[in-house]
Amino acid sequence: MTSDTLTATDTMRAVRLAAPGEISLDEVALPEPGPGQVRIRLEGCGVCASNLTPWGGAEWMTYPTEPGALGHEGWGVVDAVGEGVTGFTVGDRVAALSYSAYAEYDLADASATVKLPASLEGRPFPGEPLGCAMNIFRRSDIQPGQTVAIVGIGFLGALLTRLAKDAGARVIAISRRPFSLDIAREMGADETIAMDDHWAIIEKVKELTGGVLADRVIEAVGKQWPLDLAAEITKERGRLVIAGYHQDGPRQVNMQMWNWRGLDVINAHERDPEVYIEGIRMAVDAVASGRLDPTPLYTHTYPLDQLDQALNDTRDRPDGFLKALVMMDRSA
Repeated sequence: MTSDTLTATDTMRAVRLAAPGEISLDEVALPEPGPGQVRIRLEGCGVCASNLTPWGGAEWMTYPTEPGALGHEGWGVVDAVGEGVTGFTVGDRVAALSYSAYAEYDLADASATVKLPASLEGRPFPGEPLGCAMNIFRRSDIQPGQTVAIVGIGFLGALLTRLAKDAGARVIAISRRPFSLDIAREMGADETIAMDDHWAIIEKVKELTGGVLADRVIEAVGKQWPLDLAAEITKERGRLVIAGYHQDGPRQVNMQMWNWRGLDVINAHERDPEVYIEGIRMAVDAVASGRLDPTPLYTHTYPLDQLDQALNDTRDRPDGFLKALVMMDRSA
């Protein structure tokens, strides 16, 4: 580690999942960056729906978790750099792909860290989900004049609505909650449909497209029914993009229909770290340029010691909820 540092303490606060549905806030040793790593003094971390399976008590989970575990949407200021790091210095404001960001500090590989420009100073920047949105959009191959249906308007679906509209597409937003449909309209959706009746939705999309159905359909819920629905409203030789988080068990698909229609089916989840980071870089450019403004989508903020409530609200989605951020308050 270099001698430069912003830290005046050798401990930090970090949350552990103590048991299913239970957290503990602990004082733990400050992590030291190894070769090629930076340490980030976190300003905040987004709460991801992928946390809900371990929060509920998955069979494969071990409790208590490591300090800060499951947090992977952090941003903050570099406060120490490890041996061999170039391109980053203490004081740089960054977003990073790290994995223990429900804490006041976290380590990240320098190669998985992206600088934030001065124009984003003071603005939250959960890089991982913003980068995911950019990568899903890229793989959707949306072209001007196409009809794009987005099934599920949460944080991700709302971002994709804006990106698709900006690309010149006609956007049909389909979601369960009236609040989400309001957000979709604000993000540029041309048409909105309440997600309540499977066959009625299909008929409505047919009506809106002259019976052709949608050129591109992005499924952003992560459940069986929305996946079924998304396939049903994709036109012949259209593209079905699976962006929902399908990690709670097997899925069934209507392969006969997929085959008959000649659908291109894209699993838009990335696993290549370089692609992840490129998505974050694209998100930085989009937000800094004003092309994308996620600020209205950060609907709920919580202090670190209320991560349990943030997770419960992410699960229960009370009225007006879209995206939770945990913010690091060091004033206490």
